[in-house]
Amino acid sequence: MDKELQRVCYQTVAAVLAVAMSGCAAQAPAVQSNASPGDSRAILACTLASQCVNSFDSGGLGPMRYVGTPAQALAVLQATLAEFPEAQIVKTDGLYLEVVFTTALGFRDLVDFRIDAQAQRIDFRSRSSIGLFDFGKNRSRMSAFSARFEQNTKR
Repeated sequence: MDKELQRVCYQTVAAVLAVAMSGCAAQAPAVQSNASPGDSRAILACTLASQCVNSFDSGGLGPMRYVGTPAQALAVLQATLAEFPEAQIVKTDGLYLEVVFTTALGFRDLVDFRIDAQAQRIDFRSRSSIGLFDFGKNRSRMSAFSARFEQNTKR
């Protein structure tokens, strides 16, 4: 196969994948950052399990635990995010962070973090901004992120 035909094939496959993954998704619900920590379960709920994981309902992915103050947890969370070049913090509001992760294909996944000071835990939700399926990307990302966060809390 010559290089031009190979390039056209790759572009066609990428276009088909983009169309297949982008259709039929509803707008993600707005996050209420001023809600009490006990409201995290409702605020970080997944509306579509096929493209979302959270620290409450996604078997095996529990919250991230920390020792120390919420400010120290926020600092470790931000340092961990800095280790992921695809992550961009788009909003910080007290003990809440809104982050966008952009995949190699340009898909944007939205991740919300809420620090629960009383329980010394960080709850999260990671969801695709478009499409009905994430093909496990949010789960694998948050599993890796949680492991890295845990490593960073031990430093």
